[in-house]
Amino acid sequence: MIESDELLSIRAAELYYEENKTQDEIGSILRLTRWKVGRLLAQAKASGFIRIEIVHPRARRLPIERRLREARGLTDAIVVSSAGVQNDEELQSRTAQAAADYLTSLRPIPRILGISWGRTLHDVSTHLKQGWAPGVNVVQINGGVSLSKRAGTAATTAVTIAQKASGQATLLPSPAILERLETKRAIESDRAVATVLEMAAGANAYLFSAGAADQNSVHVDSGYITAENVNELVRKGAVGDVIGRYIDSNGNIVDPSLDERTVGLRLDDLRAAKLTIAVISGTSKHAVANAVVGSGLCTVLVTDEETATALLDEKA
Repeated sequence: MIESDELLSIRAAELYYEENKTQDEIGSILRLTRWKVGRLLAQAKASGFIRIEIVHPRARRLPIERRLREARGLTDAIVVSSAGVQNDEELQSRTAQAAADYLTSLRPIPRILGISWGRTLHDVSTHLKQGWAPGVNVVQINGGVSLSKRAGTAATTAVTIAQKASGQATLLPSPAILERLETKRAIESDRAVATVLEMAAGANAYLFSAGAADQNSVHVDSGYITAENVNELVRKGAVGDVIGRYIDSNGNIVDPSLDERTVGLRLDDLRAAKLTIAVISGTSKHAVANAVVGSGLCTVLVTDEETATALLDEKA
């Protein structure tokens, strides 16, 4: 573009986007035809002089979604805008809203939805509207009985999602992690627990989040492991946990003995499923998000644009 046309395109863009002038009005001001004004606006956009940003909390970043699907081999990607976000809690809420919107739009509707639990999944449950789907039954896919009374416990999340879909919730009556392997084996051999795990293995879709390997872990908060345990897991290469199972950057289990004492579906069950929806957001979860996507633990990712950009940079 020659310099005179470049300056004209900038002036036309200023009048169009900042002064709200029509193309006819711009033509009169700049003494150009309407056709020429349209061409200048198109040139300004193509040259990168114009950046249009939709800042509504439920706005999505469609070009990044497309790149993420193509670069990381995902069936689908939902990327929310980070514009105007004040803190991690707001970003998590925005991402959870997008996950709730995605669940509501799913066709065919999953008759059995397997879910994990934690703060993010709790947020998804609160964002879902009453009647988001007809008759969806929800089953808990990993243990989550604890003494914690805060919002985000497994039972509260599963029941809320199911009730809002006029379905039933089937809970897994077990802690997430047991102290002794013999206890874990005894619990999983119990008929009631085995029935839930069988139902979980047959779910039509799975919805889960991932936790960072740090002392803010929901498992530390719930008393399943200590902060010192997390530090040791990090030394072994842990980047985070998925359905209670701590993984490294390649998606491999970092502590087999801890994993053996963890109740619920195994990671290979997620990898074998047709529809697995991961909801992950925030800077602290970039590493575990990369591990989840890179090791095939999800077919669909719901995330924020900064996390999506980090995933694209990893693949570049």
